[in-house]
Formats: sequence, C-alpha cells, structure tokens
Amino acid sequence: MNKPFSMAILFFFLLFLQVFVLNNILFLGYINPYIYIAFVFLYPLKENRFIFLTSSFLLGIFIDFFSDSGGIHAFSILCIAYIRLFFVRLYFKKVAADFPFFNLKSESFGKIFNYVTTLTFIHHLIYFSLANFSFYNYSNVLLNTIYSSIFTLLLYFLGTYIFTKNE
Repeated sequence: MNKPFSMAILFFFLLFLQVFVLNNILFLGYINPYIYIAFVFLYPLKENRFIFLTSSFLLGIFIDFFSDSGGIHAFSILCIAYIRLFFVRLYFKKVAADFPFFNLKSESFGKIFNYVTTLTFIHHLIYFSLANFSFYNYSNVLLNTIYSSIFTLLLYFLGTYIFTKNE
C-alpha cells in the first residue's frame, strides 16, 4: 500500500475515532484522550512539509467543527506539527539528509517515549491553556494537561503495541 493512501486512511481513522468515540469520554472531569495527535507522530518525515502541515491543520479543524471548540484543536496540532522536526533532531539525532530514511518503528523505545511524551504534553498544554483562557484556573490547566496526557499516552502506546506487526 502506498504512503499517501495509508496516510489518508490514518487521517480518517483518527478523525472518526476522536469525534465519535473519544470525545464522548470525560473521566473524573479531567481525563479526555486526544489520540488524533498520533497523526503527527506517524506521518513520514520524507513527505512534503506543506502537505503535512495542511493535513494536520485540516484534521484539527475537522475535530473543532465536530467538537464546537472554535479552532483550538487546529492550533494545538499545528503547533506540534510545526515543531516536530526540532524534537526529531533533538531525540533521534537526525539531520535533513536522514529524513528520507527515518522510520519511527526502527528507533529505541526510550527515544520514542521521550518524543511522543514531549509532543503530547506540549499539545495538551496549548489546548487546555486556550480552552480555559485564564491565569486564574492555571492549576486546572495543569491537572487537565497531566491527566489527559497520561491517558492519551496509554492509548497511543497500547494502540501501537496492538496494531504493529512483530518482525
């Protein structure tokens, strides 16, 4: 299966999973998983950056449309999509010449964990900061960020464990 087609399937799968299943979960008032950000982690580095940023924005805006959240999903996912290369260089020690050959599955779990955790935390911090839009509730922003990040990371790593082939 070619990459653009598989990325389109991933796009729509994550969109429908987030909109119809995960947006209906709100556990203990703090925990709401946002697994749609896995699109940013799994999108190949060798592909056109403009298409990647545009598709990330579209994924966020579609989720905003269905969630009635006014663009904060789009802004949050676009931010982590934009800074993703910095963290690839930081955690995986890759340069632009390595991007066509980069595969997240071939990296060690520790590096993947740091990469995914950092981007998830940044996404959630931006999202909940904009959702509350007040310094008065900053403890609430941090609680939402921490709890939702943990639940999102659990779902992401569980999903990648279940859906990847053992080689």
